[in-house]
Amino acid sequence: MAEYAVTLEQLSVGYHGKPLIEKIEFAVKPGEIYVLIGPNGAGKSTILKTITKQLKPLGGTIYVKNRNMTTMSENEVAKSMSMVTTQRLSTELMTCRDMVATGRYPYTGRFGILGAKDKEIVSRIMEKFQIAHLADKDFMELSDGQKQRVMLARAFCQEPQILVLDEPTSFLDIRYKVELLSIIREFAREEQIAVIMSLHELEFARRIADYVLCVKGDCIANKGTVAEIFQGNLIAELYGIEGCYDGVTGQVELAAKKGEPVCFVIGGAGSGLPIYHALQRQGIPFAAGVLHENDVEYGTAKALASVLFVEKAFQPVSEENYKKACEEIRKCQYVIGAVKQFGVCNEANRKLYELARELGKLDEESMKN
Repeated sequence: MAEYAVTLEQLSVGYHGKPLIEKIEFAVKPGEIYVLIGPNGAGKSTILKTITKQLKPLGGTIYVKNRNMTTMSENEVAKSMSMVTTQRLSTELMTCRDMVATGRYPYTGRFGILGAKDKEIVSRIMEKFQIAHLADKDFMELSDGQKQRVMLARAFCQEPQILVLDEPTSFLDIRYKVELLSIIREFAREEQIAVIMSLHELEFARRIADYVLCVKGDCIANKGTVAEIFQGNLIAELYGIEGCYDGVTGQVELAAKKGEPVCFVIGGAGSGLPIYHALQRQGIPFAAGVLHENDVEYGTAKALASVLFVEKAFQPVSEENYKKACEEIRKCQYVIGAVKQFGVCNEANRKLYELARELGKLDEESMKN
């Protein structure tokens, strides 16, 4: 157990003595990032609040290093663990530096007077977080992104072994999301801090997490590495997605319009993507092909097409697939040729294109668009 910064054993969490989720177990090593994902109201924040002693556990044990957290004083916990939430703070006459400096209070004593070492740590952290130029600015005058960066700097000033973050990217635009998560990743590695955070943005969870915990509401649905969680139907099942979630690309597609194909799309190398989405928006069922399994648009076509003709990666189109695609083209009302160039492996698609032209089914206007 000593190799882990924090360990949860058979933890039960909830409110007013009523368990919400039971038997939660995971452990985080120094330098690792453990991300909690799941639907709104599933219990992610409840778990984090229990870890940080804002809520009392209803069962089980939380260990910080090899110490039972119930035996630790409030000050010992504050020196070991810090937390950043999405709660918007309201302060009076506090500068950015003042706010960051409050992270040193577990070390300064009851009067909160900073010594030389404390001041050096505050300055160093502010430089690291690129907020030194905001030092004398009123905290309440900062943007949401700047405030969140200040609060994260405050948390790191506590020199914690464990950092707990509840939706740290909420209210931030894409620039601040990327910058904030990059800083967290860098600090976790450099300072060997164990990070436990909840995130709504799955694309960021995929990129920052070492391990993922899937919180479903009344249980822990799954846990494991990013590769283990973001595959198959695990994410779609966790969130109850009616459309399609592609674990490889992280793309979410709306539910497809099923039925007999009205249109046949000859695509490839991404050329068919805007066509697939346009047809889906218009509620037009379509067929697509012939695509290879390693094609960039394969996942989208698989999710949205009523009929899809597929070949293994790097293999030429088989005679059987070609003949079936020809039959489908003859049944469809029109054909859109999205792809502009044909190579050796998709020579059959060129023949499909020519067949559509001969049958007078090529939609020239859609091809221009």
